[in-house]
Amino acid sequence: MTGREPAPFSGVRHGHHHTDRESTMSEPSTKSPFLPPRWFIRSFWAGQRTAYSVTGGRLGLRTATADRWGMMCLRTIGRRTGEERKAILGYFEDGPDLVTMAMNGWADPEPAWWLNLQARPDVTVDLPDGSRAVHGRAANEEERPRLWARWAILDKDLDAFAARRSRETAVVILSPRSE
Repeated sequence: MTGREPAPFSGVRHGHHHTDRESTMSEPSTKSPFLPPRWFIRSFWAGQRTAYSVTGGRLGLRTATADRWGMMCLRTIGRRTGEERKAILGYFEDGPDLVTMAMNGWADPEPAWWLNLQARPDVTVDLPDGSRAVHGRAANEEERPRLWARWAILDKDLDAFAARRSRETAVVILSPRSE
């Protein structure tokens, strides 16, 4: 991909939620960044999953760099079905850990992959250079601000997009584990 990449359609919420009245009284009026309609966001990520599956993993993923988030395939086990579920997610590397956010296209419901990960935190991720066994968890209150700030470097509209949600969204850390 070239040029400005789309935000890793997810959602993160932090800080105080302003009402419309508070926003107009205490903050300068700024236009929210463009966010495609929900159907488009869902279609985009479904297309990524399809490209990944149809090509046997040759397309659909990318390595994270210092100035661009990567895309990985997270394999969870459905908490109700017990079947494998795949989600293509944006991520960056933080030492040996991979960091993503349970954003769900900036919609309020928690993403199914996050609910599945909480139920069964030992999962596998596929990256362009191979698969890794990882253990997932939410960042704690000490880790979260630093990891949030790192995402904000990769996505300048992060705070504006996050303000669209009514809930704080988990910053998710996927740490290596031995099989």
